[in-house]
Amino acid sequence: MPTISTNQFKNGNHIEVEGTVFKILEFQHVKPGKGGAFVRTKLRRAADGAVIDRTFRAGEKFRPIHTEARKMQFLYADGTDAHFMDGETFEQIALAESSVEESLKYIKPNETVDMLYIDGEPADIQLSASVELEVTHTEPGVRGDTASGGGNKPATLETGATVNVPLFVNIGDRIKVDTRSGSYMSRA
Repeated sequence: MPTISTNQFKNGNHIEVEGTVFKILEFQHVKPGKGGAFVRTKLRRAADGAVIDRTFRAGEKFRPIHTEARKMQFLYADGTDAHFMDGETFEQIALAESSVEESLKYIKPNETVDMLYIDGEPADIQLSASVELEVTHTEPGVRGDTASGGGNKPATLETGATVNVPLFVNIGDRIKVDTRSGSYMSRA
């Protein structure tokens, strides 16, 4: 059975630790003056997205996880499941909405997304770093507030997500949103 050692770690790799699948977010090899070398890692659990810090001995071995990204079309979310369709085979799959709810904030129905498969099972949605969405509701900026150069207001986007935007953004504007932090970047 193939294994991956700590000296083969790369950001973005998936490994299995004690029966749980993790994605390596970052790692650092540490060689102290005395004692054995070790590797500090920051890992994201594939099942629920929780991030943990973990330290391993240098040379420790893990089972590598086969991952694959497939293009899928987001169909709809019905409150319990999010439904997707493979564009080539037209096969439909459903993921628990709770496991992908953070990603769903930035996806419109019928949009094509990259579905991450871990060991042949659909696991997560890979979003681009930013998305362009239309503002469907926001309070008008109060005249004079913009001259001070500051201030934010909540805006609801076409996907239902709420983002804080500058006062000059109005209903119907298209804005760019950072999908990692959920923050406003610029007008589109």
